[in-house]
Amino acid sequence: MHIQQELQAFKARLDPKIGAYFDKAILEAGNEDVFVADALRYAREMMLAGGKRLRAAFMYYGYLGAGGTEEEKMLETSMSIEYIHVFLLVHDDIMDQDDTRHGVATLHRHYADFGKKIFPEKDTEHFGRSIAIILGDMLGAFGNDIIFRADFPAALKFAALSRLQRIVSFTVIGQARDVYMEYVGEASEEEILAMYRNKTAKYTVEGPLHLGALLAGAPQELLDGFSAYAIPLGIAFQIQDDILGVFGSAERLGKPVGSDIQEGKVTLLVSRALRGGTVEQKQRIRALLSLGIALTPEDIREFRELMRATGALAGAEQLATAYIREGELALEAMRSTLDPRVYDFLFSLAAYMMEREY
Repeated sequence: MHIQQELQAFKARLDPKIGAYFDKAILEAGNEDVFVADALRYAREMMLAGGKRLRAAFMYYGYLGAGGTEEEKMLETSMSIEYIHVFLLVHDDIMDQDDTRHGVATLHRHYADFGKKIFPEKDTEHFGRSIAIILGDMLGAFGNDIIFRADFPAALKFAALSRLQRIVSFTVIGQARDVYMEYVGEASEEEILAMYRNKTAKYTVEGPLHLGALLAGAPQELLDGFSAYAIPLGIAFQIQDDILGVFGSAERLGKPVGSDIQEGKVTLLVSRALRGGTVEQKQRIRALLSLGIALTPEDIREFRELMRATGALAGAEQLATAYIREGELALEAMRSTLDPRVYDFLFSLAAYMMEREY
């Protein structure tokens, strides 16, 4: 399976459904409050501006992997995790102070700029953050509502909704640890990997696979098998995203390159550089991480060179590869129990991650 083409085709099928759900929500909100309806229109634009719909695809294939056969119904339901995703991203953008995502202004930035035009004498930054938090909460409610209203047996929907709350809870645990480590300015590799497990692996890979599988009535044995594949793959995904945050492009990231450096994030890459660098290199890394908005393109180039020179980049890449291999082995152990389409999708995704370029 050509995974990029498969994800593009999946996105082309799913995005019209996301748009249609937004249109209905906008119409309903407009009957109560014109401003909220307008805010939802902007959220629609932002959500459809980019994203691979990877989590929805995992949810869809998790359903097929558990023997589900109502594919169109599952496609409709899989957009639930994308609404949960954008709800968390809206709040994440506030915490990270990011102004753009997928080439458009983030919600808090859009409404801060809106406020400057309407009431410039007020605290428009706070206004922007407030509107974004509220809209994020609403998008999260949409994600739950989609599963709640899905045409599946009530017991299966209850199991999926219960699991969804756990997914969000684990994501909050990981995000809280991420924020804490950023302010402390240091963390052990074990702490960072535990944060990746909660913030990314359980949320991006394991959670969606489990949601789909539960809606098909999956037994615990299958859920455990999906977890054995998903957790190492999700950790590898986050390690690679951290590398992309330093060595990638704004187009691929969906946000400015170097934002992790600007925010002083203690990623696995940074942890390894601080552990393996010379005294001078460590001092320079810490100095660059403290620059904030004063960070320049030249500073980013220097930071990249330090990640290479300390061996942090090579070490992080090797660790990501080891985690991907672990996930592949777990998937291979499930091969006889999975529909060939599902196995092909999951294996192709792992293989694609091995080939990701920075």
